Amino acid sequence: MSDTKVETISRLAQWKIESFGPSTYKRSDPFKISIWNWHLAIERNRYMYIRLYPEPTRLTKEQPPVARFVVRVTSCGPNRRPSVSPIFERLLRSSDDFYWHLDSTFQGRFIIDVEFLDLKICPINGGEGKSIWPGDGMMQTVAVESTIRCLSRMLEESIHTDVTINTADGELQAHKAILSASSPVFRSMFLHDLREKESSTIDIEDMSKESCMALLSYLYGTISQEAFWKHRLALLSAANKYDIADLKDACEESLLEDINSGNVLERLQEAWLYQLDKLKKGCMVYLFDFGKIFDVRDEIGDFFKQADRDLMLDMFQEVLTSWKPA
Repeated sequence: MSDTKVETISRLAQWKIESFGPSTYKRSDPFKISIWNWHLAIERNRYMYIRLYPEPTRLTKEQPPVARFVVRVTSCGPNRRPSVSPIFERLLRSSDDFYWHLDSTFQGRFIIDVEFLDLKICPINGGEGKSIWPGDGMMQTVAVESTIRCLSRMLEESIHTDVTINTADGELQAHKAILSASSPVFRSMFLHDLREKESSTIDIEDMSKESCMALLSYLYGTISQEAFWKHRLALLSAANKYDIADLKDACEESLLEDINSGNVLERLQEAWLYQLDKLKKGCMVYLFDFGKIFDVRDEIGDFFKQADRDLMLDMFQEVLTSWKPA
């Protein structure tokens, strides 16, 4: 076997040197770890130096690796105690980017091990490198994705459903366990001797079938951004009614994102109705701090006719705060 060949398994590369003899330089054949081909090289003058570097290619130039690794050198003679390097982390592009200096030299047969602890791709334009190997959270991510796929099938294919939901324009099938885990109101329905428990039926007739399906999709973790955006007002009402706090917060944040003159009064009314302090403040700032109250002067009369008295008082106080003399 040629002593320029490097054997690899998993993240470990091993180079068995049969004889270094009187030579001062030896380089290994290329070996593959992850997406790069690598070389090891040893040099000797007074001391021994070990180099590790990727083979110069277009890939190395466009996606240079940041390697975190340990080097071990072990004699094949009677004294097999290895020399072990510190843990290195280096951006490696060429043979000049890394070398390890050993205080002693090795004669005859010896073994060089390189254990790669992590490999990251360094962005060309700078920034944090991204590991190409699964991290600690990878398995959790895979498990979550698998669970969501299962829940999606349970909802879409009505697998072992045990509750019927009557909406304004149709029926939907769902699972008591999912509803109960998502909402204390649903849980109470099925926990106590209420009609919903006896009949395995829930009436949600203030929602359309499509909006209710969006609600279920949220509870099952499969809702799309498009569906959420389209039905967020109905979802907000349902979140408030069934005490689904995280959905209520998500709706409030979304409604804050696109306040304009055409919807600000409606948003203000929704904020007051559902006690959304951030949304109410956002609407007030839009109307008074930014002076957009003049853009809705044609609609403000009808708004005041149906607005709550305390809301009108809050608006008046906001006017005094925003327009106080400098």
